[in-house]
Formats: sequence, C-alpha cells, structure tokens
Amino acid sequence: MVVPVYAFLILYPLFLLWRWVDAKRDQECYILDYECYKPSDDRKLDTEFCGEVIKRNRHLGLHEYKFLLKAIVNSGIGEHTYGPRMVFDGREENPTYEDGILEMEEFFKDSIEKVLTRSGVSPQEIDVLVVNVSMLAGMPSVSARIINHYKLRDDIKVYNITGMGCSASVISIDIVQNIFKTQKNLYALVITSESLSANWYSGNERSMILANCLFRVGGSAILLTNKRALKHRTMFKLKCLLRTHHGARDESYYCCVQKEDDRGHVGFHLDKTLPMAATRALVDNLREISPRILPIRELVRFMIVSFFKKWSQSSGSKGGGGGTTNRALINFKTGVDHFCIHTGGKAVIDGIGVNLDLSEYDLEPARMTLHRFGNTSASSLWYVLGYMEAKKRLNKGDRILMLSFGAGFKCNSCLWEVMRDLGDGNVWRDCIDDYPPKTLANPFMEKYGWINDEDPNTFVVPR
Repeated sequence: MVVPVYAFLILYPLFLLWRWVDAKRDQECYILDYECYKPSDDRKLDTEFCGEVIKRNRHLGLHEYKFLLKAIVNSGIGEHTYGPRMVFDGREENPTYEDGILEMEEFFKDSIEKVLTRSGVSPQEIDVLVVNVSMLAGMPSVSARIINHYKLRDDIKVYNITGMGCSASVISIDIVQNIFKTQKNLYALVITSESLSANWYSGNERSMILANCLFRVGGSAILLTNKRALKHRTMFKLKCLLRTHHGARDESYYCCVQKEDDRGHVGFHLDKTLPMAATRALVDNLREISPRILPIRELVRFMIVSFFKKWSQSSGSKGGGGGTTNRALINFKTGVDHFCIHTGGKAVIDGIGVNLDLSEYDLEPARMTLHRFGNTSASSLWYVLGYMEAKKRLNKGDRILMLSFGAGFKCNSCLWEVMRDLGDGNVWRDCIDDYPPKTLANPFMEKYGWINDEDPNTFVVPR
C-alpha cells in the first residue's frame, strides 16, 4: 500500500509539470507569413509631381516654401514612394469618404489574397482578425468589409483598432498573443495600414504640413498561428513583447495630435516636444525589456560599469574635478542580431541609433525603407523586416528587435526569433539590387533651391 502512495506523490507532480509545459507549447505565437503592399507605379510621388502638388496649395507663402524645401531635402525620403489616388486627381483639398475606403480596399484585396495563397490557408480557416487603421472609421468598418469580401466565418473573433498611430501593429500582435494563450490551434490575421486620402493636410501650419512630407501609402497583412504542427513552416516566433504608454503626461499626450488649424483644415500636429517625448518613452521601454532579452553577463557588466561611473563622478565632484558625463551604455547587440526600427523620419532613426549605439549596417534597413516607401505608419516595421529578408540577413536562430512609436505617446517593442533561413524578399524582391543606392541626396534642392534666394517682397508663387 505504501508503494502506490509514494508512486502517486512522485508521479502526480511530474504529470502536472508535463501538462503545464505542454500547455505552454500551445501558447506560442508564430508568424506563418506576411505581405507588404506595393501600389502601382502610376502612384509614385517623384520630385516633379510633388512640386506640382505643393504649388496647388493656395495657402502657402515664401516662408512655407522654404520650410517645405528644407523638410523634404532632410527627410530621407526618395522619389519612389506612393501617394493616394485623390492627390493624382488633384482633389487633395476636397477628398471624399469613398477615397479613404478605396485606398483601404485596394490594399487589403491585394495583400490578404497574396499571403493566404502563398501560405495555403483558406479564408474560412481564419479564427481571429485584427485590423488597425488609425485615422479611418467607416460604417461598416474596414474589418467588416474584409469579412464580407473574403466570406470569413460567422464565429470569427474581430478586433478593430483606431487612433493608435504608428505603433498599432505591435499592439495588434499583443492582442493575438493574448488570445493564443487561452485557445489552441488558431490562425490569426493582422491587417495594418493607414488612410491618407481623408487626412491630407491642405493648410499652411508648419507643424502640420510636415506630415505630408513623411507619410505615404502602404500596408501589411500578417498571418499568425499557435499550431504546434506548423512550427517547421513558420518564419518567426515571438519571444517577448512590451508596451509603454505615457498618455498620463500632458507633454507626451499633446506632442502628436490630430486637430484643426485656424482656417478649419484638419491635420496632424507634430510638436517640438515630440523628440523629447519619444526619447523618454524609448528609455522607459528599453529599461523594462532589457532584462528579458539580454544575457545575464551583459546586465551584470552594465551594473558594474554604471556603479563605477557614478562612483568616479561622485569622487570627482568631491575633489573639485568635473568627472565624466559619459553614460554607461548597455550593449543590445549581445542579445539582438537585427534592429527593426520604425521609419518615423531620419531624426527618429538617427536618435535610436545614438541611444542604442548602432552601426550604419544596423540602421540601413530602416533608412532604405524610409527612402523607398516613406513612413507607412504602423506597417513600416514590416517593410523594414522585408528589407532584411531580401538582403538575406535573416538566418535560423537570429533575434530581431522591433521598435515602434505612436501618438499617445507610446513606445512598443517586441523580440522575434527567426525559425528558418529566409531570403524571399517580399515587397523588395523586384528592387533590392538597387539598394543601398550610391547616394540618398534628395533632388528637391537641385530643382527648387532657388527659393532660398527669393526676396519676400517680390516673390510670386510659381505656376
């Protein structure tokens, strides 16, 4: 009688441990495939056409022209980005509701079809749909339009996200991850894009016309699963995800807001406090995620170096010396192989590079994505990822850190592990051989540099 009791006491805890481990294995979040949207070539915003669009704005004066010239030249954006159709039709001052809907339909009818066909998953197999489009709220919603077009199941779980800005795709992944923790053997489809048609700014406020220089048409469809049987087919495995929200701080909340100017034109206001708000959010986010993604040896080294720096500064101040003001930088490359950075602008990429002590090789995917596709809002991360894949940088076991920012103000990050060698190239496959180009110089200065020499008293708007 004693033997069965002892056997039970030993085996039952092992059984519980096995069940816990087995359940954990079914909670993993994998990316099976993803697709980035590339509009047709007739929607490319080259220098000549951008100049025409700017000249159509009757509210601009010489000072606004000079500001725009400087902003565009320093933006890091090239001549092959894409704009909404209504701009090519000359209707940017009076866009219609249908313009925004058409922009979304063109994207999702192209990208969802491709990702489902390539992965061999039928629309009726999708269990979860998460759609994020920050500045378009239609009736019925974009998610409902997707369900109708692809005839998705009646019991599909749907999440429609608006107002989350450029960090929305990581938020969408977080929603999927939490669903995967409660149910097994699911497929989830994340759709991330932004509507520019109804949000093109036609006024002359500098803080608001800047958005026209940076944001471009784009979108991504990401197919995820927690099916253990498909592990060998997956591309990436989610290792860690962290969200930081500074919306309780007024200076962070108001640095990125959609509002009306004095003339009633609606636009996206980017405040001068934005770089500081972004830095604070980034620092807080990295402070929390570092212990989860970096090896212990690097954390210990950082603590020791930080201690000695503080001690030397304290000793220097007591002795009358200035001490050292250098920060003890943590080396993220000890736990991360690739950095997938949101293409919020050249200044954003440069700032992250300085804060994380990254090389030009590390920043190249973000810089080239900004140059080729511009800031496509929340979908930009997946264009950056596509660049890494097209350059055959992604090998099995590599770890990728995604960093994104968004209005609110938010900084969201996640770490992915590459599950197999990758090199298809996605949206880059037709042009990757041209990147990086010999120069990223913007031709606007060569064509419109004469504006800097104009006299405000005699300046006439060019026709």
